[in-house]
Amino acid sequence: MKKIKTDFLIVGSGFYGSVIAERIANVLKKKVIILEKRDHVGGNCFSEIDKKTNIEYHKYGTHIFHTSNSTVWNYINQFTNFNSYRHQVLSLYKDKIYQMPINLETINSFFKKNFQPEQAKNYLHKITKKFYKKNYNNFEEKALSQIGEGLYNSFIKNYTQKQWNENPKNLPASIFNRLPLRFNYNEDYFNHCVWQGIPSNGYTSIFKNLISHKNIELLHQNFKLNHRFDVKYLTIYTGPLDKLFNFKLGSLKWRSLEFKKKILNIDDFQGSSVINYPEKKFQFTRIHEPKHLHPERKINTKKTLIIYEYPKTNKNHPYYPVNDAYNRDLHRKYKYLASKINNFITGGRLADYAYYDMDMTISAALTKFNFIKNNYK
Repeated sequence: MKKIKTDFLIVGSGFYGSVIAERIANVLKKKVIILEKRDHVGGNCFSEIDKKTNIEYHKYGTHIFHTSNSTVWNYINQFTNFNSYRHQVLSLYKDKIYQMPINLETINSFFKKNFQPEQAKNYLHKITKKFYKKNYNNFEEKALSQIGEGLYNSFIKNYTQKQWNENPKNLPASIFNRLPLRFNYNEDYFNHCVWQGIPSNGYTSIFKNLISHKNIELLHQNFKLNHRFDVKYLTIYTGPLDKLFNFKLGSLKWRSLEFKKKILNIDDFQGSSVINYPEKKFQFTRIHEPKHLHPERKINTKKTLIIYEYPKTNKNHPYYPVNDAYNRDLHRKYKYLASKINNFITGGRLADYAYYDMDMTISAALTKFNFIKNNYK
């Protein structure tokens, strides 16, 4: 079979692959072929309109764009506008709603107090000091040292166990660092970010704009190392490395997600885009109600779409790396195998076996393009 010629071959049409493709096509004026195994662009950021409600939803879980990186912000705004959505997360525990991440309102509501910030700090210090250690060996030890048994057992322990299918005592302490603790009434989940919002026309429109250049061709098919392409310069692979090598060294462990949609004949089910369900009696971890992501849109329907999120283990649909010592070592071995392939580089969340936010992925792609620009002209 005659091979298809291209200057660059990119495997995967998520942010990492699409941004690099856009830069190569527009800056280097070279031909790019993108291979995407799914029937849509955008990877896990793909969004679409539910036909029965006309509500746009994120097929693979709610994605909120947030960044303080001006380079990333200025770049992505060439391909979309953002609305003014600010993300808030709530948690339902024993039929009562609490703020997440834990803030002063959470502390006062849970302990039935009326603390001022300094009083709340002193109170938590009192109930957590017995858990203080110089070094924390696992997630649970770190959590107890920060928020104590009551808050941990109510909001964090079972949620974490459902999410990772693992006893928190077996998870690294570093995971808890992603859970902020606040002593004010700030309800903004991403309060540290300068910019935040949802793409006005949805995520899929961004990817269509990114890869709209005449030099970019998108093909929906799987990638194999013995592919049928004649690549002049470079292949850029953004998928899981264990799958690339047919799991020859073993499978990297990932946590995946499964989503179940439900349409209700009411205008509003929960009043917020995401509510956590940390109790063990619920198999799901969250309920999404995507209509709240676009408050600027007026949808003339008395229906709403809700989506239940169930954590699963599925190596064919990877979401979150189980970043323990064994899997980090296995990933390094696969990374070494990939480094031995001529004119072949890897990158992105899946290939790096890392949990990146969208802005981090875009930043990494722009950095990688600068490398490509300087080495493959």
